[in-house]
Amino acid sequence: MPESVPVRCPVCRRAHVCTAPSYPCACGAPTAVRLDGAAGPAVLAHRAWDEEWVTVRCAACGRGNQWPHPELGCPCGTVLRLAVSDAPPAALPGPEPAAPPPAPAPASTPAPARRGPFRPVTIRTARDTVTATALYLRWLGYRGIRRADQRPPSGIGLAAHGLVAQVDPAMRPAAPRDVECLWLNAMTESAACAYFTLAGYDEDARACADTLGVPLFVLDLTGTPAPVNGPGRALAEAGAA
Repeated sequence: MPESVPVRCPVCRRAHVCTAPSYPCACGAPTAVRLDGAAGPAVLAHRAWDEEWVTVRCAACGRGNQWPHPELGCPCGTVLRLAVSDAPPAALPGPEPAAPPPAPAPASTPAPARRGPFRPVTIRTARDTVTATALYLRWLGYRGIRRADQRPPSGIGLAAHGLVAQVDPAMRPAAPRDVECLWLNAMTESAACAYFTLAGYDEDARACADTLGVPLFVLDLTGTPAPVNGPGRALAEAGAA
C-alpha cells in the first residue's frame, strides 16, 4: 500500500493524513506517486495544464507514466497541491498472476492484445472526469495522451496518437451539434474520435453519432466509461488500432 503522510492546510491549519492514489501501469503493475512529507503543500490558486501531471516511474518495468498531480481539498475551501518526492516509488503489490493465455487460433488476423481490468478513479470534480477518460484511453491502448490543440465548443478536448476525444462534464445531455463538431475536428486531424460525457446524449445526438460512426461513452461516478452505441462497443472491445 502507498504510504500516508501528514499534511497541514496553511490557510486554516487543519491537519490531514493523505495517501497518494495508485494507477495501473501499462505492464499491469500498480504505481503511486511518492509524497514528500517534509515539504508543505502549495495553495492552488490557478491551473496550468503542464502542471496537472507528474511523471512516475514504474518500479516493476521502469516505464515512465504521467499521472495527475496529487491534490487535496480542505474543508475550508482551499485546494492544496501536495509535494512530490524525487525518490522512485516503491513497488506496490501487483495483481494475482493471470492464467496463461489460450493458444492462438489458426487465423490470418492476429488476435487483439489482452488487457487487464480497467481501474477507474472516482469522479468528484470536472477534473476527475478528464482524468478518468485519460486513464480509460490509455487502457484502450492509446499513447501520447495530451490536451487537444483545438478547444471544443463545450467540455475539454483530449488528443492521442490517432484519436481526438471530447470530455463533457456538464450536467446536460450532449446535442447533435456537439457530436458533429467533434467529428469535424477529427476529420481535420485525420484521426478517429470518441465522445465521453456524464449526462448522456439526447436521441438526435445518438442518431447523429450512429450515422457518422462516432463512439459514445457515458461515465458513471465511479469513473468507469460505458459504451452506449455500436461504434462505442466496437472501440471498447477492440481497443486502439
